[in-house]
Amino acid sequence: MTPFDSADPFGPTRRSFLRELGGSVGLLGLASYLQAADTLAVPAVVPGKPHFKPRAKRVIFLFMAGGPSHLDMFDPKPILEKHAGKRPGAADLRTERVTGGILPSAFKFRPGGKSGLPVSDLMPNVREVVDELCILRSVYATNPNHSPAANFMASGRIDATHPGIGSWVSYGLGSENADLPGFVSLGGGFGQVGFERSGYLPGQFQATRVSAAESDPEKMIRHLKNPAVGPADQKRQLDALQAFNKSHAAANGHDPQLEARVKAMETAFRMQTAAGEAFDTRRETQAVRDSYGTGEFARGCLLARRLVERGVRFVQLSLGGWDHHSGINGELKKKCGEIDRPIAALLKDLRQRGLLDDTLVVWGGEFGRTPVSENGDGRDHNHYGFTMWMAGGGVKRGFVHGATDEFGFKATEGRVSVHDLHATVLHLLGLDHEKLTYRFSGRDFRLTDVSGRVVDEIIA
Repeated sequence: MTPFDSADPFGPTRRSFLRELGGSVGLLGLASYLQAADTLAVPAVVPGKPHFKPRAKRVIFLFMAGGPSHLDMFDPKPILEKHAGKRPGAADLRTERVTGGILPSAFKFRPGGKSGLPVSDLMPNVREVVDELCILRSVYATNPNHSPAANFMASGRIDATHPGIGSWVSYGLGSENADLPGFVSLGGGFGQVGFERSGYLPGQFQATRVSAAESDPEKMIRHLKNPAVGPADQKRQLDALQAFNKSHAAANGHDPQLEARVKAMETAFRMQTAAGEAFDTRRETQAVRDSYGTGEFARGCLLARRLVERGVRFVQLSLGGWDHHSGINGELKKKCGEIDRPIAALLKDLRQRGLLDDTLVVWGGEFGRTPVSENGDGRDHNHYGFTMWMAGGGVKRGFVHGATDEFGFKATEGRVSVHDLHATVLHLLGLDHEKLTYRFSGRDFRLTDVSGRVVDEIIA
């Protein structure tokens, strides 16, 4: 049977026609999520314009799944040495698991750049570019468990049914490049799925997942090409779909669900040409590739730069393995070794290419770690206060905002909630977080729910 043969003696239905055509396009697993959209009532969507002049045009979100230890990387607390092994009575150190006494950091902090901001010896390359960073030492979340906390960082909700921030940005602004998706997800880690989903937003705004473990675009993107159907045949199929759609619209009226599906298929078709160039990091000079280093995360950082350079609006790069309940000194050193050089290279590369001023880079996990020990040589989850940082995209350079208490446990000064973080990212992109809404199930939803404030103190 051909893809358009049908067991129905009256011929294929409109829905089955679209389903089969979606499969024949052969790109990005479109058939699966577009087919699922058949069950949804999808309102008409036209990518909007910024509500006001943006400071940033695009975002690279570096998500460290598991909860990196701020106390060992960006938030030095010398007093921990004084109380090593003790449990200070004045400290309200409520933890999720059985924990011991204070665990000082094993890593020395040293000032970097002209700003003199301290960064630990775990991140010597990032310390060299610390003047680019706007460090938020007072972020706090609502849940100490990985999945709900990662969902919250992604979507502002602890459940897994809401759109992630990348989908909201793509919905609000679209892509700068019609041949590439507005939202690309790289890397891995348990929190990745929460960032990728479009929830109740139309499926065209969910992430396109790309494997940074590969260097060949044909292997990086599933179903990039359909070997059974050549480009000319695929173009004829899409032309037939357009004619079919016009005929259906003339007979039945406007169908935004169908339009969303067709638009995604058209983007997929164009990507067969554009993706081969955009996703191929082998086209970079050897010097550039060497500056990022080796490994999946390094390739992801280089790929993220290539994608934002070509107009992708939101790039999500995730890395798991940060949940150090034991053996934190050795394990954290390994993880930081994976990210230190690539992140520094990314910031330098963006700066040298004139992209950093309007590209917002965000780094952080779903929460931080406790100042007290777990299992003797590890740290428990800590959502009460932790560090994230931003760079470029209209934020202050070489700047620290907020603080945790003397032990690094709770955010106490200039507190920044996850909703505040989201509101600020949207603001830098020219989007009012209270106006960026989507009506679903009888009410208007937004990324920041019913709260969130822009952290004006960090905006340059």
